[in-house]
Amino acid sequence: MTANLTSKATFDFVSVLSQAAAAYQGQRGTPLSAEILVNALLEAEKSAKQERLTYPFESLLGKWQLCFATGTKKARERGGIVLGKGFYVPKFIKIHVSFNTTLEQDLDRGEIGNQVEFGPVLLKLTGPVQYLGKKNLLAFDFNQMLINLFGRIVYNRPMRSGKVQTEDFYNQSIAKLPFFGFFLVTEDFIAARGRGGGLAFWIREI
Repeated sequence: MTANLTSKATFDFVSVLSQAAAAYQGQRGTPLSAEILVNALLEAEKSAKQERLTYPFESLLGKWQLCFATGTKKARERGGIVLGKGFYVPKFIKIHVSFNTTLEQDLDRGEIGNQVEFGPVLLKLTGPVQYLGKKNLLAFDFNQMLINLFGRIVYNRPMRSGKVQTEDFYNQSIAKLPFFGFFLVTEDFIAARGRGGGLAFWIREI
């Protein structure tokens, strides 16, 4: 089942996440607790799996601000990992992710940018992405680093830590690359689970 935004069979999690996004942007309402937000994200993920929703890569294009994220912790008694409590990103730190296409004839390939701003310092990592629409998986690899200080670029070079060269990236197995598994995509916010198991919630840059 293909969904441009969200399924028609929406549940309360859409309203909860909309409220959280509005409160974080200072538009209206008060911030929701981390527990409520985590539960809403888990419900959204469950719904996407049950309805087998898929989202096209073009619905992810643009710039998104990280609002909320969870870590993971090992659970010895379960032999796996469980979600951490989650936290809102402090307002004095701005973290953005952006997605752009590079070739019009191939809409499943493009570029990712991950940017962190803290006072006068800006750090940005960029690299190629490949999107598997049937699974809503976006694989990526950072291969370029830029550092801007007081509005001036002081560093802009390739990263040695990049796993693969750009020309070889698209031949790599998804299992060998970092990735996001998106389970909710709307015009105003997106949510995904990372390869490590944590959840992330972004709102569109306004």
